[in-house]
Amino acid sequence: MTQIRQGDVFLETVGEMPKGTRLSFEAQPGRLVLAYGEATGHHHSVAERDAEMIETEAGEIFLRIMRETPLEHQEHAAILLQPGIYRVGRQVEYVPRALPRRVAD
Repeated sequence: MTQIRQGDVFLETVGEMPKGTRLSFEAQPGRLVLAYGEATGHHHSVAERDAEMIETEAGEIFLRIMRETPLEHQEHAAILLQPGIYRVGRQVEYVPRALPRRVAD
């Protein structure tokens, strides 16, 4: 299993793409957005021509990369993603005696 982190986004490879609803983002034409920054509006994204993304009924997001493509963000170095299927998650930070919270990017 491969794990990839970029800012607050966490990807891990999985064996197969589950059934779900295909996602696209009109706000960023030609890009599949994995996560938007809460404060800046920046986004973690890949080229739509190289990938497809779905959301399952349980709310999980999965990304299929068909050919090598960079995961890009305006404030982070690009990470080259290899073809495969990835579960998309958000990184969580733990603070003693507090509830876990998503990492803000």
